[in-house]
Amino acid sequence: MSDLVQTIGNRLQRRRKALGYSQEVAAKKAGVHPTYIGQVERGEKNATITSLSKICQALGFPMEQLFENLDPWNEEKSVANQCYSLVAEQPEDEQVALLQILKTTVNYKKN
Repeated sequence: MSDLVQTIGNRLQRRRKALGYSQEVAAKKAGVHPTYIGQVERGEKNATITSLSKICQALGFPMEQLFENLDPWNEEKSVANQCYSLVAEQPEDEQVALLQILKTTVNYKKN
């Protein structure tokens, strides 16, 4: 499959793991087969928008974040994209904490 499909699968997998969900739990919440979740995460299946919507909803992952800042040819190269991906896939309360850590670090470096 394409780099785009693989990138989307990676994002879903990281989000699922961040929540501590198995593929079976995520599949049950999304109303899809566990094998399908695995295939999407590995980039073996080109999921429909409907399926992606169900999976995102099950993971509490806004669909716009799944596609946000998406440049499949550059995702692994750009440090900013890597940071974004790591933060975006965390629950919102953890995103807030990570942002505070980043701000504190940047301010410390300035002084």
